[in-house]
Amino acid sequence: MTIAIAPGLRVYLACGITDMRKGMTGLAMLVQQTLAEDPFGGAVFAFRGRRAGLIKLIWHDGVGLCMLTKRLEQGQFVWPSADTAGRIALSTAQLAALLDGCEWRAPAPRRRPELAG
Repeated sequence: MTIAIAPGLRVYLACGITDMRKGMTGLAMLVQQTLAEDPFGGAVFAFRGRRAGLIKLIWHDGVGLCMLTKRLEQGQFVWPSADTAGRIALSTAQLAALLDGCEWRAPAPRRRPELAG
C-alpha cells in the first residue's frame, strides 16, 4: 500500500523514545506539551518507541485527527539518539524513505550516467 504524500507537507520527527501505548490523543498532547507545536496545524508528527520496529504518525487532515501505525517485519526504523531532545524537520522524500524502512538521514546519491549507449 502506498500513501500519497503532498509536496510541501511539514513533517516532524519526535526525537527520543515515546511510549507506544499512547493513542492519538496522548500523542497529540505530546506534540502540544513537549514539542510546543500545534497538533491540529496540518503537520505530520512521527514517533518511535524503544523497540525500533514500530512507528506512529499523527496528523490533522482538516476534518479529524488521523494516526498511522507501521511495524517493520525485519530491521529497525532509523532514529536520532535518545539523547537528542525536541524534534527534527523532515522533507517529504525523507518521510517516504523512513516509511519504507530505509536510511533517510543521508541517502546515497544516484549516479548519473556519463555516456549514452
